[in-house]
Amino acid sequence: MNRDDAAPWYLYPGLDRDLVSSWWFGGGWRYFDFKHAEGSYPPEGKVVQGKTVDLFEMLLQGIKQRGVQGKKIGIDGKFYKDDMEKAKKILRGIQWVDVSDTLLDMREVKTAEELALTRRAYTYFDRAHAYARDYILTFGTDVTDYEVGAAATFWINNQLYSDLDLANGAPHHGVGAGVEIACRVGPLCAYPHPNQPLFNRIQRNMPLQVEGDAHVGGHGGENYRAFIIADNAGNFDPHMQKLWEVSQRSCDMQVELQKEGSTCSSVAFEILKYQVDQGMQDFIYHRPAHGEGSEGHQPPYLSLGDYTVLKRNMTFSEEPGLYDPKTLCGFNWSDCVVTGAKSGYRMSRVAYSKEWCWLKL
Repeated sequence: MNRDDAAPWYLYPGLDRDLVSSWWFGGGWRYFDFKHAEGSYPPEGKVVQGKTVDLFEMLLQGIKQRGVQGKKIGIDGKFYKDDMEKAKKILRGIQWVDVSDTLLDMREVKTAEELALTRRAYTYFDRAHAYARDYILTFGTDVTDYEVGAAATFWINNQLYSDLDLANGAPHHGVGAGVEIACRVGPLCAYPHPNQPLFNRIQRNMPLQVEGDAHVGGHGGENYRAFIIADNAGNFDPHMQKLWEVSQRSCDMQVELQKEGSTCSSVAFEILKYQVDQGMQDFIYHRPAHGEGSEGHQPPYLSLGDYTVLKRNMTFSEEPGLYDPKTLCGFNWSDCVVTGAKSGYRMSRVAYSKEWCWLKL
């Protein structure tokens, strides 16, 4: 809270008391549970039907007792009117400063340590993608997309959690680490956000997507690859080929264009214009990418209305997807693209080639 504090203060519930207080903990204020009753704390033998406690006021009173170094408190955002009135009443003479832009900039521009954690996450991610592709080639039309995702997730997390030595189950170890792989095939690929479960049998002459998220220490991102499965004669559908080729080229364009000094809008413009010039306008559903960070989707966005100037080490997803519900096919990709000086670069090493993505079962 204050400049001289070695660790933060917390307002926290009793159910997390041991995990909170045994980690990066500088003190704080504990309530039993929501909604907290005044004077009641059953773990200490106090069971009282007291007055309902306003937890925001409890926080403000705690800060007042602890003391504020200086006359300003930075907050991530703005108060609602009634919250501001409470804050001014309890902490008189304090100026509340919105520092959300500063905090967002700190999250958008990744540090060397954050990029290193992301790179480590993608090392496991790449292995999981290779496993999923091998699984599909091995079992072909005998399995569902759900089985592919479940098998790959199980396999890679066995690798990751063994490397992290999680066998003893100790707290504060391996937090924010995990890989989740999914697979979709056929009609589910024709929609950006299908609402049906991923439980379709893999068949020939279909689009297929291996997708997921991976994180180590809370840092990582998305990784999708778009596949075409040949028909019984070993041929690939021409319409699927066209959508695949244009969307794949759009991915490469993002990497080439994502350099410091460019604007998000200019990158989106070039990609979307290329897709339209290729006759894909009926199949465009969304912006090419969103910012990628510890909270998942975050600003800025590679979209036409976002004029944020790119800074080195900003990271983005990579999703210039194309979808055609009429023919029940579509292709979406993703990765973690890091903004560089002259171009971007990808965290994943999984191929974007026809040799990798055009399958004959």
